[in-house]
Amino acid sequence: MHGPTRWHDTTRLLGIVRRGRRSLRSTVLLVIAALVLPVGIALGTAAPAAADPYTRLHEDWVPAPGGVGAIKVRIWLAANGSNRAVYLLDGLRATDDVSGWEHETNAAWLSDHGVNVVEPVGGQSSFYSDWYAPNNFTNQPYTYMWESFLTQNLPNHLARNYGISRTSNAVVGLSMGGNAALILAAHHRNQFTFAGALSGYLNLSAPGMREAIRVAMLNAGLYNSDAMWGPPWDRAWLDHDPFVQAEGLRGLPMWIAAGSGLPGPHDQPQYPIDYVNTATAMGLEALSLAQTRAFQVQLMVMGIDTAHFDFPPVGTHSWPYWQDQLWAMLPMMRDAISG
Repeated sequence: MHGPTRWHDTTRLLGIVRRGRRSLRSTVLLVIAALVLPVGIALGTAAPAAADPYTRLHEDWVPAPGGVGAIKVRIWLAANGSNRAVYLLDGLRATDDVSGWEHETNAAWLSDHGVNVVEPVGGQSSFYSDWYAPNNFTNQPYTYMWESFLTQNLPNHLARNYGISRTSNAVVGLSMGGNAALILAAHHRNQFTFAGALSGYLNLSAPGMREAIRVAMLNAGLYNSDAMWGPPWDRAWLDHDPFVQAEGLRGLPMWIAAGSGLPGPHDQPQYPIDYVNTATAMGLEALSLAQTRAFQVQLMVMGIDTAHFDFPPVGTHSWPYWQDQLWAMLPMMRDAISG
Protein backbone atom coordinates (compact mmCIF):
# COMPACT_ATOMS: atom_id res chain seq x y z
CA MET A 1 0.00 0.00 0.00
CA HIS A 2 1.00 3.60 -0.42
CA GLY A 3 1.81 5.98 2.41
CA PRO A 4 -1.55 7.86 2.73
CA THR A 5 -3.48 4.58 2.97
CA ARG A 6 -1.19 3.33 5.71
CA TRP A 7 -1.59 6.65 7.53
CA HIS A 8 -5.38 6.38 7.46
CA ASP A 9 -5.24 2.74 8.62
CA THR A 10 -2.92 3.67 11.46
CA THR A 11 -5.16 6.57 12.48
CA ARG A 12 -8.22 4.32 12.47
CA LEU A 13 -6.40 1.68 14.56
CA LEU A 14 -5.31 4.28 17.12
CA GLY A 15 -8.89 5.46 17.36
CA ILE A 16 -10.11 1.93 18.04
CA VAL A 17 -7.46 1.46 20.73
CA ARG A 18 -8.38 4.75 22.39
CA ARG A 19 -12.08 3.86 22.34
CA GLY A 20 -11.27 0.45 23.77
CA ARG A 21 -9.32 2.02 26.60
CA ARG A 22 -12.16 4.42 27.33
CA SER A 23 -14.63 1.51 27.28
CA LEU A 24 -12.40 -0.51 29.62
CA ARG A 25 -12.10 2.42 32.05
CA SER A 26 -15.87 2.96 31.96
CA THR A 27 -16.56 -0.71 32.59
CA VAL A 28 -14.12 -0.82 35.51
CA LEU A 29 -15.61 2.29 37.14
CA LEU A 30 -19.19 1.12 36.69
CA VAL A 31 -18.56 -2.34 38.10
CA ILE A 32 -16.61 -0.94 41.04
CA ALA A 33 -19.59 1.24 41.87
CA ALA A 34 -21.99 -1.65 41.33
CA LEU A 35 -20.24 -3.83 43.84
CA VAL A 36 -19.63 -1.24 46.52
CA LEU A 37 -22.69 1.02 46.28
CA PRO A 38 -24.66 0.86 49.54
CA VAL A 39 -28.15 1.19 48.03
CA GLY A 40 -31.00 0.92 50.52
CA ILE A 41 -34.24 2.51 49.38
CA ALA A 42 -37.82 2.40 50.61
CA LEU A 43 -39.59 -0.92 50.18
CA GLY A 44 -42.10 -1.66 47.47
CA THR A 45 -45.39 -3.50 47.65
CA ALA A 46 -45.61 -7.28 47.55
CA ALA A 47 -48.21 -9.98 48.01
CA PRO A 48 -50.06 -9.89 51.34
CA ALA A 49 -48.90 -12.28 54.03
CA ALA A 50 -51.20 -14.86 55.55
CA ALA A 51 -49.55 -14.77 58.98
CA ASP A 52 -46.57 -13.31 60.73
CA PRO A 53 -43.59 -15.47 59.73
CA TYR A 54 -41.51 -14.08 62.59
CA THR A 55 -43.31 -16.50 64.89
CA ARG A 56 -41.52 -19.19 62.89
CA LEU A 57 -38.12 -17.48 62.88
CA HIS A 58 -35.02 -19.34 64.04
CA GLU A 59 -31.52 -17.91 64.32
CA ASP A 60 -28.83 -20.59 64.36
CA TRP A 61 -25.06 -20.63 64.42
CA VAL A 62 -24.09 -23.37 62.02
CA PRO A 63 -20.63 -25.01 62.15
CA ALA A 64 -18.56 -23.92 59.17
CA PRO A 65 -15.26 -24.94 57.56
CA GLY A 66 -12.18 -22.82 56.97
CA GLY A 67 -11.49 -21.99 60.59
CA VAL A 68 -14.34 -19.49 60.99
CA GLY A 69 -16.05 -21.74 63.54
CA ALA A 70 -19.72 -21.00 62.81
CA ILE A 71 -21.86 -18.81 60.57
CA LYS A 72 -25.13 -17.17 61.57
CA VAL A 73 -28.19 -18.24 59.58
CA ARG A 74 -31.71 -16.83 59.88
CA ILE A 75 -34.47 -19.29 58.96
CA TRP A 76 -38.19 -18.73 58.48
CA LEU A 77 -40.05 -22.05 58.44
CA ALA A 78 -42.82 -22.48 55.87
CA ALA A 79 -46.32 -22.14 57.28
CA ASN A 80 -47.54 -25.23 55.43
CA GLY A 81 -44.75 -27.50 56.68
CA SER A 82 -42.98 -27.71 53.31
CA ASN A 83 -39.52 -29.26 53.32
CA ARG A 84 -38.21 -27.15 50.40
CA ALA A 85 -36.27 -23.93 50.82
CA VAL A 86 -34.86 -20.91 49.06
CA TYR A 87 -31.36 -19.75 49.97
CA LEU A 88 -31.12 -15.95 49.62
CA LEU A 89 -27.66 -14.55 48.88
CA ASP A 90 -26.56 -10.98 49.56
CA GLY A 91 -24.45 -8.43 47.69
CA LEU A 92 -20.79 -7.49 48.08
CA ARG A 93 -21.28 -5.43 51.25
CA ALA A 94 -23.08 -8.14 53.19
CA THR A 95 -23.28 -7.26 56.87
CA ASP A 96 -22.71 -9.47 59.90
CA ASP A 97 -25.96 -8.71 61.76
CA VAL A 98 -28.65 -9.87 59.31
CA SER A 99 -28.90 -10.34 55.57
CA GLY A 100 -29.65 -7.42 53.29
CA TRP A 101 -32.78 -9.32 52.29
CA GLU A 102 -33.99 -8.85 55.85
CA HIS A 103 -32.70 -5.29 56.14
CA GLU A 104 -34.35 -4.08 52.97
CA THR A 105 -37.18 -6.41 51.85
CA ASN A 106 -40.10 -8.49 53.08
CA ALA A 107 -38.58 -11.73 51.75
CA ALA A 108 -39.42 -13.54 54.99
CA TRP A 109 -43.06 -13.57 53.95
CA LEU A 110 -42.23 -16.15 51.27
CA SER A 111 -42.53 -18.61 54.13
CA ASP A 112 -46.27 -17.93 54.16
CA HIS A 113 -46.36 -19.18 50.58
CA GLY A 114 -44.92 -22.64 51.00
CA VAL A 115 -41.16 -22.00 50.95
CA ASN A 116 -38.70 -22.13 53.85
CA VAL A 117 -36.57 -18.97 53.73
CA VAL A 118 -32.88 -19.42 54.54
CA GLU A 119 -30.68 -16.33 54.86
CA PRO A 120 -26.96 -16.89 55.54
CA VAL A 121 -25.44 -13.87 57.25
CA GLY A 122 -22.08 -12.32 56.33
CA GLY A 123 -19.75 -13.14 53.48
CA GLN A 124 -18.67 -9.63 52.56
CA SER A 125 -16.76 -9.69 49.24
CA SER A 126 -16.79 -13.50 49.27
CA PHE A 127 -18.72 -14.30 46.08
CA TYR A 128 -19.96 -17.19 48.25
CA SER A 129 -17.07 -19.30 47.02
CA ASP A 130 -14.26 -21.38 48.49
CA TRP A 131 -11.15 -19.20 48.59
CA TYR A 132 -7.59 -20.31 48.06
CA ALA A 133 -6.35 -18.64 51.25
CA PRO A 134 -7.25 -16.21 54.07
CA ASN A 135 -7.50 -12.56 53.10
CA ASN A 136 -3.92 -11.47 53.75
CA PHE A 137 -4.72 -7.74 53.46
CA THR A 138 -6.58 -7.85 56.78
CA ASN A 139 -4.75 -10.77 58.39
CA GLN A 140 -7.99 -12.73 58.28
CA PRO A 141 -7.59 -15.68 60.69
CA TYR A 142 -9.74 -18.02 58.59
CA THR A 143 -10.36 -18.88 54.96
CA TYR A 144 -13.70 -18.21 53.30
CA MET A 145 -15.25 -21.59 52.43
CA TRP A 146 -18.72 -20.45 51.49
CA GLU A 147 -19.45 -22.93 48.73
CA SER A 148 -18.60 -25.83 51.04
CA PHE A 149 -20.71 -24.30 53.81
CA LEU A 150 -23.76 -23.71 51.59
CA THR A 151 -23.63 -27.15 50.00
CA GLN A 152 -22.53 -29.34 52.92
CA ASN A 153 -22.71 -27.85 56.42
CA LEU A 154 -25.87 -25.81 55.99
CA PRO A 155 -28.06 -28.41 54.21
CA ASN A 156 -26.99 -31.01 56.76
CA HIS A 157 -27.98 -28.66 59.59
CA LEU A 158 -31.33 -27.81 57.98
CA ALA A 159 -32.14 -31.48 57.36
CA ARG A 160 -31.15 -32.58 60.83
CA ASN A 161 -32.93 -29.82 62.74
CA TYR A 162 -35.91 -28.86 60.57
CA GLY A 163 -36.44 -31.70 58.11
CA ILE A 164 -35.62 -29.46 55.14
CA SER A 165 -34.60 -31.46 52.09
CA ARG A 166 -30.95 -31.57 51.08
CA THR A 167 -32.07 -31.60 47.44
CA SER A 168 -34.49 -29.73 45.16
CA ASN A 169 -34.11 -26.30 46.72
CA ALA A 170 -33.78 -22.83 45.22
CA VAL A 171 -30.92 -20.35 45.37
CA VAL A 172 -31.46 -16.67 44.57
CA GLY A 173 -29.04 -13.77 44.77
CA LEU A 174 -28.54 -10.18 43.72
CA SER A 175 -25.48 -8.52 42.20
CA MET A 176 -22.54 -10.53 43.67
CA GLY A 177 -25.08 -13.05 44.95
CA GLY A 178 -26.64 -13.35 41.49
CA ASN A 179 -23.34 -14.54 40.10
CA ALA A 180 -22.95 -16.95 43.02
CA ALA A 181 -26.50 -18.33 42.70
CA LEU A 182 -25.91 -19.46 39.11
CA ILE A 183 -22.49 -20.90 39.90
CA LEU A 184 -23.74 -22.82 42.94
CA ALA A 185 -26.61 -24.22 40.90
CA ALA A 186 -24.28 -25.19 38.04
CA HIS A 187 -21.87 -26.91 40.43
CA HIS A 188 -24.55 -28.61 42.56
CA ARG A 189 -27.49 -29.56 40.37
CA ASN A 190 -28.82 -32.16 42.80
CA GLN A 191 -29.13 -29.60 45.58
CA PHE A 192 -30.57 -26.72 43.57
CA THR A 193 -33.36 -27.18 41.05
CA PHE A 194 -34.02 -23.46 40.63
CA ALA A 195 -31.76 -20.42 40.48
CA GLY A 196 -32.45 -16.71 40.39
CA ALA A 197 -29.99 -13.96 39.45
CA LEU A 198 -31.09 -10.35 39.91
CA SER A 199 -29.01 -7.49 38.49
CA GLY A 200 -26.06 -9.84 38.30
CA TYR A 201 -22.74 -9.49 36.52
CA LEU A 202 -22.80 -12.73 34.59
CA ASN A 203 -19.72 -12.52 32.38
CA LEU A 204 -16.61 -12.08 34.50
CA SER A 205 -14.45 -12.67 31.42
CA ALA A 206 -15.68 -9.49 29.72
CA PRO A 207 -13.06 -6.74 29.32
CA GLY A 208 -12.45 -4.87 32.55
CA MET A 209 -14.58 -7.07 34.80
CA ARG A 210 -11.79 -8.88 36.65
CA GLU A 211 -9.89 -5.65 37.22
CA ALA A 212 -13.06 -3.96 38.44
CA ILE A 213 -13.82 -6.77 40.88
CA ARG A 214 -10.28 -6.56 42.23
CA VAL A 215 -10.63 -2.84 42.96
CA ALA A 216 -14.18 -3.18 44.29
CA MET A 217 -13.14 -5.87 46.77
CA LEU A 218 -10.34 -3.65 47.99
CA ASN A 219 -12.84 -0.88 48.54
CA ALA A 220 -15.32 -3.17 50.28
CA GLY A 221 -13.28 -4.31 53.25
CA LEU A 222 -9.74 -4.53 51.79
CA TYR A 223 -10.28 -7.99 50.33
CA ASN A 224 -7.67 -9.43 47.99
CA SER A 225 -9.06 -11.19 44.91
CA ASP A 226 -5.79 -13.14 44.59
CA ALA A 227 -6.65 -14.87 47.87
CA MET A 228 -10.05 -15.67 46.41
CA TRP A 229 -9.43 -17.03 42.90
CA GLY A 230 -5.78 -16.25 42.29
CA PRO A 231 -4.46 -13.88 39.60
CA PRO A 232 -6.76 -12.95 36.69
CA TRP A 233 -5.43 -15.75 34.51
CA ASP A 234 -6.14 -18.48 37.09
CA ARG A 235 -8.64 -21.13 36.04
CA ALA A 236 -10.78 -20.34 39.10
CA TRP A 237 -12.04 -17.16 37.44
CA LEU A 238 -13.51 -19.24 34.62
CA ASP A 239 -14.93 -21.74 37.10
CA HIS A 240 -16.93 -18.91 38.70
CA ASP A 241 -18.06 -17.19 35.49
CA PRO A 242 -21.71 -18.00 34.66
CA PHE A 243 -21.10 -17.17 30.99
CA VAL A 244 -18.38 -19.83 30.83
CA GLN A 245 -20.22 -22.33 33.05
CA ALA A 246 -23.52 -22.08 31.20
CA GLU A 247 -23.47 -25.74 30.13
CA GLY A 248 -23.86 -26.70 33.78
CA LEU A 249 -27.19 -24.83 33.79
CA ARG A 250 -28.75 -26.81 30.94
CA GLY A 251 -32.27 -27.90 31.86
CA LEU A 252 -32.34 -25.79 35.05
CA PRO A 253 -35.33 -23.48 35.61
CA MET A 254 -33.93 -19.98 36.12
CA TRP A 255 -35.27 -16.48 36.68
CA ILE A 256 -32.81 -13.87 35.48
CA ALA A 257 -33.61 -10.17 35.57
CA ALA A 258 -32.13 -6.74 35.10
CA GLY A 259 -33.83 -3.36 34.85
CA SER A 260 -33.23 -0.73 32.21
CA GLY A 261 -31.52 1.67 34.59
CA LEU A 262 -34.27 4.25 34.10
CA PRO A 263 -35.90 5.54 37.32
CA GLY A 264 -39.22 3.92 38.10
CA PRO A 265 -41.93 3.88 40.78
CA HIS A 266 -39.42 3.21 43.57
CA ASP A 267 -37.29 6.21 42.57
CA GLN A 268 -39.82 8.98 43.11
CA PRO A 269 -39.11 12.15 45.15
CA GLN A 270 -41.45 11.12 47.97
CA TYR A 271 -38.96 8.43 48.92
CA PRO A 272 -35.88 9.38 50.99
CA ILE A 273 -33.46 8.89 48.11
CA ASP A 274 -29.87 10.03 47.90
CA TYR A 275 -29.93 11.36 44.33
CA VAL A 276 -26.22 10.74 43.79
CA ASN A 277 -26.68 7.08 44.70
CA THR A 278 -29.75 6.87 42.53
CA ALA A 279 -27.92 8.32 39.54
CA THR A 280 -25.11 5.84 40.10
CA ALA A 281 -27.61 3.00 40.45
CA MET A 282 -28.98 3.91 37.02
CA GLY A 283 -25.59 3.34 35.39
CA LEU A 284 -24.98 0.17 37.35
CA GLU A 285 -28.24 -1.37 36.27
CA ALA A 286 -27.57 -0.42 32.67
CA LEU A 287 -24.27 -2.32 32.86
CA SER A 288 -26.00 -5.29 34.48
CA LEU A 289 -28.58 -5.18 31.69
CA ALA A 290 -25.85 -5.37 29.05
CA GLN A 291 -24.22 -8.33 30.80
CA THR A 292 -27.54 -10.09 31.33
CA ARG A 293 -28.46 -9.62 27.67
CA ALA A 294 -25.10 -11.12 26.68
CA PHE A 295 -25.79 -14.09 28.97
CA GLN A 296 -29.22 -14.47 27.38
CA VAL A 297 -27.63 -14.65 23.94
CA GLN A 298 -25.13 -17.22 25.21
CA LEU A 299 -27.94 -19.46 26.43
CA MET A 300 -29.81 -19.04 23.15
CA VAL A 301 -26.74 -19.99 21.12
CA MET A 302 -26.26 -23.06 23.32
CA GLY A 303 -29.91 -24.07 23.03
CA ILE A 304 -30.60 -23.66 26.76
CA ASP A 305 -34.24 -22.61 26.98
CA THR A 306 -35.22 -23.08 30.63
CA ALA A 307 -34.41 -19.54 31.77
CA HIS A 308 -37.05 -16.85 32.14
CA PHE A 309 -35.52 -13.45 31.42
CA ASP A 310 -37.27 -10.37 32.75
CA PHE A 311 -36.25 -6.91 31.54
CA PRO A 312 -38.59 -4.30 33.04
CA PRO A 313 -38.68 -0.97 31.16
CA VAL A 314 -37.71 0.85 34.35
CA GLY A 315 -35.66 -0.01 37.43
CA THR A 316 -32.35 0.85 39.06
CA HIS A 317 -29.79 -1.18 41.00
CA SER A 318 -31.72 -1.11 44.26
CA TRP A 319 -33.61 -3.27 46.73
CA PRO A 320 -37.27 -2.46 45.96
CA TYR A 321 -36.90 -3.76 42.43
CA TRP A 322 -35.19 -6.94 43.68
CA GLN A 323 -38.06 -7.47 46.09
CA ASP A 324 -40.54 -7.13 43.23
CA GLN A 325 -38.60 -9.73 41.24
CA LEU A 326 -38.53 -12.12 44.18
CA TRP A 327 -42.32 -12.13 44.38
CA ALA A 328 -42.68 -12.33 40.60
CA MET A 329 -40.55 -15.47 40.44
CA LEU A 330 -42.39 -17.23 43.30
CA PRO A 331 -44.75 -19.37 41.15
CA MET A 332 -41.93 -20.57 38.92
CA MET A 333 -39.72 -21.21 41.93
CA ARG A 334 -42.37 -23.21 43.75
CA ASP A 335 -43.04 -25.36 40.70
CA ALA A 336 -39.32 -26.07 40.23
CA ILE A 337 -38.68 -27.17 43.81
CA SER A 338 -41.96 -28.94 44.51
CA GLY A 339 -40.49 -32.30 43.56
